[in-house]
Amino acid sequence: MNEVQGPTPAGTSRPYRSLPEALRAHRIDPVNHAFIGEIVDQIGVTSLIDRGRYIEAIRRGDGAALHIGRTYTNGFTEDEVVTVGSTRLRLQPSEGRAPYFYVTHPSEFAPPTAVRAKRSSAPRTPAAPRTPAAPKPVERDYGVCDVCFMVKTPAGGCGCD
Repeated sequence: MNEVQGPTPAGTSRPYRSLPEALRAHRIDPVNHAFIGEIVDQIGVTSLIDRGRYIEAIRRGDGAALHIGRTYTNGFTEDEVVTVGSTRLRLQPSEGRAPYFYVTHPSEFAPPTAVRAKRSSAPRTPAAPRTPAAPKPVERDYGVCDVCFMVKTPAGGCGCD
């Protein structure tokens, strides 16, 4: 790790010891951990550095560093072939890092119901019908006594009567 490392926007550059530590620190969805791990192993990363909004993965040899964010991994060249499992990843042109390309993490393609907690297999019992909530009582102003300044009762009396 003799390469020059610039600071994060907060002014710090914290190296990570391992990829799982970096992914946990950045709260990246666990669904994406194996996907990112395969990319990092295939590319050959020597170090991982905290850059604030993303993890910078320094490559072994030449090549741009990868930026691993919550929903993407950015820093691939146009002619680079990246495969995860047996699937060749479709690289998309990066808007923020002009000559480079990015891939979207699998959690972005999952339907929202897949992210929810697992439901039990027990059959559901129908819920009891709801009873309407009792209406709020109407608060009335009965006035204030001119002598003792206490609130009058509904009968018109107060503490000085």
